[in-house]
Amino acid sequence: MTIGLILHVLGAVIWVGGIFFAFLVLRPATGTVDAHVRLELWAQVFRRFFPWVWASIVALLLSGYGMVFFALGGFAGAGVHVHIMQATGWVMIVLFLHLYFAPWPRMRRALEAGDDKMAARQLNQIRWMVGTNVALGLLTSAIGASGRYWG
Repeated sequence: MTIGLILHVLGAVIWVGGIFFAFLVLRPATGTVDAHVRLELWAQVFRRFFPWVWASIVALLLSGYGMVFFALGGFAGAGVHVHIMQATGWVMIVLFLHLYFAPWPRMRRALEAGDDKMAARQLNQIRWMVGTNVALGLLTSAIGASGRYWG
């Protein structure tokens, strides 16, 4: 349980902390940067960050389900907070999968073709999904940290 919990927390910290920084710190800081340079910067940020998101997802799923089935005896032994975390976590994963396999490749292709306008549209879609995941990630983290103390 201890190793599972450590992996789970580290996965959440890396993913949620990374998107929090990107959305609430880096995005506003790049607002005055030339559009093409900003798009290239974001492409580099995503290339470096997305492998960490994939690793976080694997760590979260393996540790989360490991703790449920090996420490709690299955979902019947899990509190309501675990069920909520699972639901919000899967929404986050689905949003990331869509982001990774739809607007992200379109953004990369647009940048390679020199179409900054299309790349910017794709970045705006990514921004919306990241913003949603920031909110869900913070909510899920709060639920995970406090859930065992409910009622």
